[in-house]
Amino acid sequence: MLPPGPVPCAPRAQWFSTMQAADWDNFTAQADELGESPFWHPDEQRLYWVDVPGRQLRRAGAEGGDAEGWAMPSEPGCIAPARGGGLVVALRDGIYRARHWGGALQPLARFAHDPATTRFNDGKADPRGRLWAGTIYEPRDARRAELYSIDCRPDNGQGGRPLIQTQAGNAITANGLAFSPDARTVYWADTPHHVIHAWDWDAESNAMRGHRVFRQFEPKPPGWQPGQPGYGGRPDGAAVDREGNYWCAMFEGARLLQISPAGEILRELPVPVRCPTMPCFGGPDLRTLYLTSARRGRPGQELAAMPQSGRVLRLRVDVPGLPVNFFID
Repeated sequence: MLPPGPVPCAPRAQWFSTMQAADWDNFTAQADELGESPFWHPDEQRLYWVDVPGRQLRRAGAEGGDAEGWAMPSEPGCIAPARGGGLVVALRDGIYRARHWGGALQPLARFAHDPATTRFNDGKADPRGRLWAGTIYEPRDARRAELYSIDCRPDNGQGGRPLIQTQAGNAITANGLAFSPDARTVYWADTPHHVIHAWDWDAESNAMRGHRVFRQFEPKPPGWQPGQPGYGGRPDGAAVDREGNYWCAMFEGARLLQISPAGEILRELPVPVRCPTMPCFGGPDLRTLYLTSARRGRPGQELAAMPQSGRVLRLRVDVPGLPVNFFID
């Protein structure tokens, strides 16, 4: 579990020392309300993602443009491809399995949280085929969000039943889940507290230890309004590249950060939306960086100035990312 109190903020002057221009393209023609959980499917050469409040799974081919949509019965927090075909989907109340696009949703695991106040949010599969998914406590007035791993592998020792472990807690909004290339570090963010955590991780035993604050950001200044200076955003979704750098979308900060394994900001990419939500790497060479974004609840003046808000964006980068991990059941 996480420590109960806040930790000191990093000096904000460090944030802006690596400003670089970025020429983002629109990957999608339509805008999502709140895009999240993108992944590149290498077998299908497609990008998948979700629109959380729109209650949609989405996918598009390599050329982008118009996306297919699949309506969900509740908000999809995250998705991952399954090795046996189809998807695993975290909805508001639990984890579900879809054997093919548009197919039946088969319950895999239900949870004790109250779906009136808590739902699943950010997550992905780990390198061993378990699904990890965190929750968000929507009233945001208590640290009740948790991070789970769900092991449905045939050899999990549970006779085919899911092995569910609570890996972390004491948070409000689970975000930023990622795994290092050597499968020895887990990253996890609590967005409202502007903090990214890291743990040492044994992938075989699935044990986390050695908690540390990977990066702490300054909170939103009192009275700050969108478009004003003085706020760099808060950590949302993330991805890791082949060199082990952590790429983090800064919600309300209009930027994407590349952070070294030591927690140092290496690069800052401005983005043409106020609220980027989650990056992933894709394309045949894993050197196309895709980025989901949000437009729901944003001021009209902001949307007029940033008309790409809600779209999936893309950018070519020098260092490739890691391929998506597949869920195994």
